Parts: sequence; structure tokens; C-alpha cells
Amino acid sequence: MKGEVKKVVLAYSGGLDTSIILRWLQDQYGCEVVTFTADLGQGEELEPARQKALLMGIKPENIFIDDLREEFVRDFVFPMFRANALYEGVYLLGTSIARPLISKRQIEIANQVGADAVAHGATGKGNDQVRFELGYYALKPDIKVIAPWRLWDLTSRTRLLDFAEKHQIPIAKDKRGEAPYSTDANLLHISYEGKALEDPWVEPFDDMFTRSVSPEQAPDKPTYVEIEFEKGDAVAIDGERLSPAALLTRLNALGGANGIGRLDLVENRFVGMKSRGVYETPGGSILIVAHRGIESLTLDRGEAHLKDDLMPRYAELIYNGFWFAPERVAIQTMIDKVSENVCGTVRLKLYKGSVSVVGRKSPKSLYRMDYVTFEEDSVYDQRDAQGFIKLNALRMRLAKMARG
Repeated sequence: MKGEVKKVVLAYSGGLDTSIILRWLQDQYGCEVVTFTADLGQGEELEPARQKALLMGIKPENIFIDDLREEFVRDFVFPMFRANALYEGVYLLGTSIARPLISKRQIEIANQVGADAVAHGATGKGNDQVRFELGYYALKPDIKVIAPWRLWDLTSRTRLLDFAEKHQIPIAKDKRGEAPYSTDANLLHISYEGKALEDPWVEPFDDMFTRSVSPEQAPDKPTYVEIEFEKGDAVAIDGERLSPAALLTRLNALGGANGIGRLDLVENRFVGMKSRGVYETPGGSILIVAHRGIESLTLDRGEAHLKDDLMPRYAELIYNGFWFAPERVAIQTMIDKVSENVCGTVRLKLYKGSVSVVGRKSPKSLYRMDYVTFEEDSVYDQRDAQGFIKLNALRMRLAKMARG
């Protein structure tokens, strides 16, 4: 392997797996390693990643720690939420949507420092390897990709820990004195996998959750919140305009305090197997309900139903790693065009794990009380419905007469 690569940009969290990968790259390739750590709002101090990289021999100029929170929410999370994207009907794609941004920034750094390779810490069993690499190749077709989990012989947690101890790489412990759950966190969500969760019959321990109280422990009094939208994006909470990242942070706090956003899911991975994951997405769970609430006023029926027809396909594209694919971009163009009229305010009730729309208003509302009222009106002739019904029934009447 030595001599194959001159310089590689590693997506580096500072955790155990990517620290082992850093040392393995140095040993196996003898190349210069550049570390890239993204602040996507995971809620932890990232300076230790810099210190650990320095300790492992990385030059200061080869350590990149970038605050990408605003870009993440503005250019990735919000466009996805304009589509109301849910994978398999429930998953808000918190891990999936972070991968194209990480890939994009890695390629930018590779171009900046003249690296001929990039590397990631995704395993050969998961979706993230696909997401990262589809992003790399879409943005830099000739880039060399190193995926250690598909190359090395450290094929079990025990072998990884042995490697770490041999090379004096610190190993984190949880409060039970064990290796922690496998987690992935950003401003949109946190996921938990592994350990007891590998058995889909086992209920998650309540002390595992970090972003929400349990619904049972949430306040007995409901919380009301108003979210304002412009062109399909949330821009203000209770009348206070906020940046995209600040707004999602505020919604996370509101959702977490009210026990909102927990999901226990067995999902179908792109690579073919099923996996069980537990997710916390407090702010996103509020946001998607609010977004659909304002769309109910402002979208024409045809627009709304077309979006709902396309949503599963769009969500699957993101889940599978095709953010930069032309078909995802094409669908996004349609969604963004339709979203130009999605504006107004939604009032929500947050209570013990639930989110309910209790009010909505918009200057571009298509809802007309003078048409829908049950009181006497002068704008709708109910006799028109007779011909409408007969025309729609015609094909079924003809089929019955012909086929019996």
C-alpha cells in the first residue's frame, strides 16, 4: 500500500474508530494525513479532536475543524424539509442528510491542500459508505477513496480495542464501564445503535437518551409555540426571527423538554439488510408537523398531492446517498418552485411527546370561509355537484354494464 497515496483527507471525529483509522493510514500508506472535523451541531466540544490529531503526529496546518451548522441547516436540512421527506414513512433522515455536506467539504479541502485521496470511517455493512462515496465521486470523479473497514483485518470490536491499546489510543467508557452505544449526532438528530439495541425486542434504556425527557416525565401543562414560514422555510419562533441553525436549536430545546421526537425503527438499509436504530429528533419532529400545517393552507390540491407522490422517492434518494444526483436536483427544483407560496404562521401545541397543529394563517391562504361555510352562502351552487358526480361515475357505470 505504501506509495499508493501521497496525501489523504480523513473525515475525523476524534472518536475511537477514526483515531484507529488515522493510525492505520499512517502505518499502511505512509502518507500525509489531513484531518477534517465538522461541527454539525453534535453538541460536543471539538477541540479535543484537534489535540488528539496533534498527539498522533498531524501537522497543525493539516487539521481542519469547520463550523458548518448554518450551512447544514440552510442548504441541506431546510431543502429536505420543504419536501416533507420521511424514509419508510417515519424516519426524518438525520444521519443521511449530513453525509453530502461532509463529502462536499472533504473534497473542497482535498482540492485546497492537493490531496489525491479521501477516507471515511463507515463500515462495509452500512449505508454511510455509500453516501460518502457517491458524494465524493459526484464532486471529484477521479478521487481515490480509502475505506478502511473494507480493507483491514480489524473486523470486530475486540480487535479494534486491542489495536487501540497497542497504539495507546484512548478508549471511552460509558457510565456502566462499557464501550458506549454507536451514536451519530448533529443539529437535526442523534442516533443510537448496537449493544442491546441489536435485539429488536429489547426496549431502549431511558437513560440512553440525551436530547429529550421521556413523555411520561414531560410537563403536565402543554407548551404553545408559533412558527413563521417564508417560501417553505421556518424563519421565526414566537415572532423572533432566527438564523436556520439558531431556529432548529430552539425547536430542539422545546421538543426535548416536552418528550418529543423519539423513534424506535427497524429500517431497510440500501446495502440489503435490516437494521434497528433509535433516534431522537425533537426539533425536526416539530418542524415537519408545522410545515405540513402551513402547506395545508397555501398549496393547491394538485401541488400538494404531487409533492406527496414524489416524497417517498425523494426520501429514498437522500437515504441512499444520491443528494448530488440529477434526479434529486430536479425534484428539488419543483419543490422549491411550489414552496414560493408557502408562507404564514402555524400555532402548535406540544404535550407529552405529541405535536398538534391548533392554528394556522397565511396571507396566501387558499382556504375561503365564504366557500366552505355550512351557513347560507352566495358563491357556491350545490347543484353543480350533480353533474360533477355523474361525470366521475361514468367510467364505473360503463364498466359495470359491460362486465356485469
